[in-house]
Parts: sequence; C-alpha cells; structure tokens
Amino acid sequence: MSESTKSTLDADPQRAPGHAPRRSLRCTVYVGASIDGFIARKDGAIDWLHQKPLPGEDYGYQEFFDTVDVMVMGRATFDLALGFPTWPYAGKPVTVLTNRDLPAVVPDGVSVDAGSPEEVAARLEANGYRHAYVDGGVTIQRFLAAGLIDQLIVTRLPVLIGEGIPLFGALPDDLWWQHQETRSFANGFVKSTYLAER
Repeated sequence: MSESTKSTLDADPQRAPGHAPRRSLRCTVYVGASIDGFIARKDGAIDWLHQKPLPGEDYGYQEFFDTVDVMVMGRATFDLALGFPTWPYAGKPVTVLTNRDLPAVVPDGVSVDAGSPEEVAARLEANGYRHAYVDGGVTIQRFLAAGLIDQLIVTRLPVLIGEGIPLFGALPDDLWWQHQETRSFANGFVKSTYLAER
C-alpha cells in the first residue's frame, strides 16, 4: 500500500528566474536517486536501484513512459541501456547527446545530436515532438541549467551509497518548483513530482 500527500502552491504570476519560457515541447526528468543524492555509482553502476523491489510495482513508470514521444540521453546512459538484455526504449525515438560515433549497430530510432540543450530542444520541437524524457546525470544537469526542464519526478531510495554521479549540479540561477505530489511505498521508496514555476 502507498500513502499520498498532495500539496499545491500558488504560482507567482511572473516567471520564476532561471526557467525558460513555455514551449510546446515539455521536458521531464524521471529518475531514482539515493538519499545522498546520487543516481549511479562512480562507475555508472545502478545495481542498488534494484535491491529492494516491490513485487508488481513500477512506481508509475509505465504510465509516465506512455506519455513520452522522444527520449534524450547522454552517451554514458545510452551505453548502459545498450547493455541491458533487451532495449528498454523500443518504439520510442532516442536522441543521444554525444560528440563520439555510436556503435555500428544500434536500435531502431536512435540518432545523435551534439548541440546545446537549447538547440536540441528546438530541433525536437520543430520535428513535432511534444514530450521529451531527459535522462542521464550530465544531460539532466545541462537541461536544468538551461532552464528547459518542466517537470521533475524523483524517487528517493532509502540507501546511502557514499559517492557517485550526482543528480544535481551547479546552476546559473535558483530554480523554483511547485510540489505536485509525494507518494511513499512499502519498501521505503518516496516519489515526489514537481512542476517548474513559470
């Protein structure tokens, strides 16, 4: 069973500093993190994410993923996903942000873009995409710094891993968010959803 706590904050009528103006492309981060704020070990391993499963519970991932029409991820995240037994993003276009060539054989729908977050978002929007799932530590940080993330969905796991790849990094401005919902799960996971104040 889970408990839900909902909170609504009044949005400032003026756009909060740091967030980009509204676009037709919505960018969302959906990520798991340790209590101490890491999304992976220093070597990129995410074994700890799967050590306390809750049978039959996906924490709303599939419902969220069904709303996404394009993925944006960094090269390290792409390489990690490529090593999974099956490609987890089948049927979704995937844009990999990298300056390096991809392997000769990649899943259908995978493309490369070496542009800035602003350029990538503009190209995706021009191609008719409406909801991008942004993933990968550096990629998330770059999109946040550019003010391009519209929604944060962060699930905190009840574990300290001591060191690793951090979820958040330096920002040019403070970024304010409206808390939408927090759900706690029987295994101690706590999922919170925030919308960017604009």
